[in-house]
Amino acid sequence: MSWVKHHFGAQIHAALRRFLYLTVLAGGASNLFSLNAAAQQIHPPAAKGLVAELEAKTQTRQGDVTTADGDVDIRYADTRLRADHVEYNDKTNEATATGHVQLDYSGEHLEATEAHYNVSTGHGVFQNVHGTFKVVRQPNDQVLVTDNPLYFEARTVERFAGDLYFVQKAWITICDPAHPKWQFYAPEARIRLDKTVALVNANFRLFRVPLVWLPYATAPAGSKVRQSGFLIPDIGQSSRKGFILGDAFYLAPLSWLDTTFGGQVMSRRGFLERGNFRAKPFENTSVEYTYFGVDDRGLLNPDGSRSPQGGQEQRLEIQSLLPHGWRFVTDYNQLSSLTFRLAFSDSFGEAINSEVRSAIFLTNNFRGFSLNFAAINDKSFLTLPVAATPAMPAIPASSVTLRNLPQARFGSVEQSPLRKIPVYFSFDSFLGAAHRAESGMATATFTPIDTPLSVSREEFAPRVTVPVHLGPWFGVTSSAAFRSTRYGDSLNSSGAVSGTSITRNTGEFGVELRPPSFERFFEPALKKDKARRRYKHTIEPAITYRYVTGVNNFADFIRFDSDATLTDTSEVEYGFTQRLYAKTGEDQPQELISWRIVQKHYFDPTFGGAIVSGQRNVFQALDSISPFAFAFGPRNWSPIVSDFRITPGGPYDLQQILQYDPQNQRLVTIGTLIKAKPYREFFSTIAFFRLDDNPTLSDLASMAPGQTPFQQALANQIRALVGYGSENRKGFNFTGGVGYDFTNKTLQNQIVQVSYNGSCCGLALEYRRINLGQVRTENQFRVAFIIANIGTFG
Repeated sequence: MSWVKHHFGAQIHAALRRFLYLTVLAGGASNLFSLNAAAQQIHPPAAKGLVAELEAKTQTRQGDVTTADGDVDIRYADTRLRADHVEYNDKTNEATATGHVQLDYSGEHLEATEAHYNVSTGHGVFQNVHGTFKVVRQPNDQVLVTDNPLYFEARTVERFAGDLYFVQKAWITICDPAHPKWQFYAPEARIRLDKTVALVNANFRLFRVPLVWLPYATAPAGSKVRQSGFLIPDIGQSSRKGFILGDAFYLAPLSWLDTTFGGQVMSRRGFLERGNFRAKPFENTSVEYTYFGVDDRGLLNPDGSRSPQGGQEQRLEIQSLLPHGWRFVTDYNQLSSLTFRLAFSDSFGEAINSEVRSAIFLTNNFRGFSLNFAAINDKSFLTLPVAATPAMPAIPASSVTLRNLPQARFGSVEQSPLRKIPVYFSFDSFLGAAHRAESGMATATFTPIDTPLSVSREEFAPRVTVPVHLGPWFGVTSSAAFRSTRYGDSLNSSGAVSGTSITRNTGEFGVELRPPSFERFFEPALKKDKARRRYKHTIEPAITYRYVTGVNNFADFIRFDSDATLTDTSEVEYGFTQRLYAKTGEDQPQELISWRIVQKHYFDPTFGGAIVSGQRNVFQALDSISPFAFAFGPRNWSPIVSDFRITPGGPYDLQQILQYDPQNQRLVTIGTLIKAKPYREFFSTIAFFRLDDNPTLSDLASMAPGQTPFQQALANQIRALVGYGSENRKGFNFTGGVGYDFTNKTLQNQIVQVSYNGSCCGLALEYRRINLGQVRTENQFRVAFIIANIGTFG
């Protein structure tokens, strides 16, 4: 015997969706009985100053009893009661209606063979009841929504004072009542309007075949849409987890707070725990905490050993808008190991995310100034652990942790103290402590860095900007900055933490030239009954020169963040952007096509001696033009970057990024993203990425003796998704997706979803494959029965 309670609207746990149909029962039953109550109020017209109108073929009165026969029709306010025969006792306030009893109220319709009701006490009994009422549902992508009314039948409905109802032998459906595909049957139900619905020995039937049995269940029925209780148990089978049995408990002690916690027993793996906590104590403050963990025994290996993959991950989110413009945000994330995420994540996208970032900050922006207090922690998992073999010892997992805690930043946007003189001042500054920890096995060429927990850092960088317009077409913007930075620790010549502080004083100068842009208008011949359409083509050249000096000890800086990647540079960036606009009638112009081509020339190919041949170099001067590392030795030229876009955000959205490396004389990066939605229900997405960039022969020739060159594997992957409709849309729906790695010749991810929905229910089939190498190869199958206005079973 299981005790089951239901929470309306919360979709925290997957099992909760299977129980949502109780909410419709609650709403349906409560509206049903409000009809009975309203119908019986027609008899005492003097109580509230209302007048009851009674029409019948014959009416007689004997003592205190009035008898009406033949098409009796009683109207009272918005209520209409009809029957073949009605007897009303003025002394006891008892009314009896028999023969084709019909009750209509606000679009709701009720029919019964007999009704007994006392308008004074509110007690009444209705026999052999059936009827319909309209269920108004808001659009919801997670639920199949239908306009069909709710149809119900009940042997007996009894009402008591205080809006309490007892219903016996009730059938409920939203399908065609003559041929219902599904029905919900409850031999006994107790309903308190605006409070709860309790069902005893209830079951759900598909084509009149019982499928789900609920010995006892409760559901909210009114303004209180949440209620504490156990959720329906989970039972399943998996090739990786074995037999699965689990349950969860939902607790909602307050209107602004709820929590769900539960677990699953997996016969082949161990025990799984899930938890979720939500609270909104104030209008501008919200808190949410989630936990997911597995105590894993591990799958059995051929030699009889086990390799556990268990662990946990958790997340805490807090957002609050405080007085006087302050904003507080917490986004704390913790992951025990990448192996755990790969083995137990629900989707491919979640599984392959190897980064864990946490941030806490308090910020305020006022009068052009910005003040921020923050604590930031970034952890990147680099490799998985390798088990020991007879010929090789075990290799632990490697990761890098970067922490800025605490940190305070204060800065300003460009502001002019003199309104008539175009000279603008701004500044950036920060003060705080940082930490870097690298885990992994030390080798002859690699020594993990582990700094003290608190390495002090300070920086102050004032800047002055002077924009000058030489005529209406040519603009020059020059800026100069002085940056003073101090780190409380540094690296020695061997790359180890030395404990010695380090200071950097740099001068920065930049000039941005904006030559005249070229424009041309095109206007096709005006067609009859068509709005005027015009096109505009522009070519916008841009040239920027940047000079940085004073970074004389780049190799000694610990790489805490991008601030430590500043180098000396003397560079010029040049390029142009072409745009094509379209304007129809008096509408706003829309950008159809944009194409940006840009390149940098470095006058100092070694960046003040910071470059390391044969290794991947990441500097601000390099990654400001490309997010992909391309410098493996001295460089005079960056790759030529082409960024081509078509109608961003429109029905046809294309973006292609190409990088041609003049030093390698080939395309090193190709990134293509295509989104198409030519029709309302059809959609498709294709993403292709290829990266092939490694040190050239000239880079290897300039390497130090004994140094191992950097080599990165060729990345060549494609993702595609195409579909029509959605799983909960009426009619036929389809979604298919694939992810393929050309380098490893591996089908990494695959999904196929097919569903067909009618007016009251539907059927969905799903196949999903996740291939993550030796950690996880899994095939998932799903069959779901979709019930309109309720949810999904499966």
